[in-house]
Amino acid sequence: MTTTTISRTTFIRWRTAIFAIFFVCGIALATWASRLPAVKASLGIGNLEIGLALLCMGIASISGLSMSAVLVARFGSRTTMLGSMIAIAAGFVIAGLGAETATSLPLVIAGLVVAGLGTGCLDVTMNVEGAMVEQHQQRTIMPLFHAFFSFGTVVGAAAGTLAASVSLGVLAHLVIFAVVMVVVGLVSIANVPRHNEADAEQSTSADAAPATWRERLHTALEAWREPRTYAIGVVMLGMSFAEGGANDWLALGVAESHGAGEAMGAAALAVFSVSMTVVRVFGGPLVDRFGRVLVLRVLAVAAASGIALYILAPSIPLVFAGAALWGVGASLGFPLGMSAASDDPEKAAARVSAAATIGYVAFLGGPPVLGFVSEHIGLLNTLYILVALVLASGIASGAARPLPKPETATATAGSGDDEAEPAAEAAARER
Repeated sequence: MTTTTISRTTFIRWRTAIFAIFFVCGIALATWASRLPAVKASLGIGNLEIGLALLCMGIASISGLSMSAVLVARFGSRTTMLGSMIAIAAGFVIAGLGAETATSLPLVIAGLVVAGLGTGCLDVTMNVEGAMVEQHQQRTIMPLFHAFFSFGTVVGAAAGTLAASVSLGVLAHLVIFAVVMVVVGLVSIANVPRHNEADAEQSTSADAAPATWRERLHTALEAWREPRTYAIGVVMLGMSFAEGGANDWLALGVAESHGAGEAMGAAALAVFSVSMTVVRVFGGPLVDRFGRVLVLRVLAVAAASGIALYILAPSIPLVFAGAALWGVGASLGFPLGMSAASDDPEKAAARVSAAATIGYVAFLGGPPVLGFVSEHIGLLNTLYILVALVLASGIASGAARPLPKPETATATAGSGDDEAEPAAEAAARER
């Protein structure tokens, strides 16, 4: 691993830049989702066509995840991140043109494919950078990065509501967002240090020759042959299924299966989302105190218990309690999986790409599978699948145990952040 010493001011700017990228990525997701009704009305299409467009975007996102490691190996993380953000902005503008100017569904789909590719690539690179910030700070903050993504979705949804209420056109709204995305990208990337950049051809030690393109490509593909990568993928798969299943089916289950109505269904989903976000904001110190593995196992039990309570609850208050516990349990699996995949900075992009691909396939493909199964056995019975998957996630969580630290560690100059990790916390993080 490359030894890097940076000033405290540089580190703070770097950390703030990654927070900003997570935040604007959340805005991107909610911006498009909030204008789907307007796009549907403008094109005069039905839910089937909208579903097809979203499926194409999902497939493109998974492709972006898979190709991100190769792009980082070739161009470096900074260039890949900026290019991904520009692709997202450009894709949404193309989709806006298709929805409002050309009224063409194929053009909308083309724009969403471009945005999806950018989203997949950005997801890997920003998580790798977040893990590097975490390693420099020697504190668990990856859950907080993901909380900022959640904050971004709230801001994006609120902006979409405002845009719709003042009859702002879809194209104008997406152009405004694209400008914000590119500006945030340019400012943020300018504050990300150059480390392990392919274009700089940095070596891993003073005496070693710079890695060639073929060597970096071999490293990128090697992650798919590592058992630990698949075990981390199982951790992320179970929790992604739990999160995606809640987003798509929790409210419907309350409204129909529990007979509480649409308003109570929306409220239960809000309880789930708030619970998950709160744990992401405050969960880092718990991980530093008790270690990744123990926290993941406890949260897996919490998620399984919450889902089971939600299914079996004889009253609506207990349904809400189950939703809250479900959100708490599903909160940290994905961010801690990202941290675990990034333990070795030199192989982080490849391992995050592989593990995240497994997780996102579950996140995107899981809800439709649950919908299909529910047609045969009912929605509440179908959710027992989530109980089994989150328990499997807990069983596999031993793979998230931090890798042994090399003798040479990264350092951050300046008071506070450059101090060695306290012995108790260091021991906990090794669990």
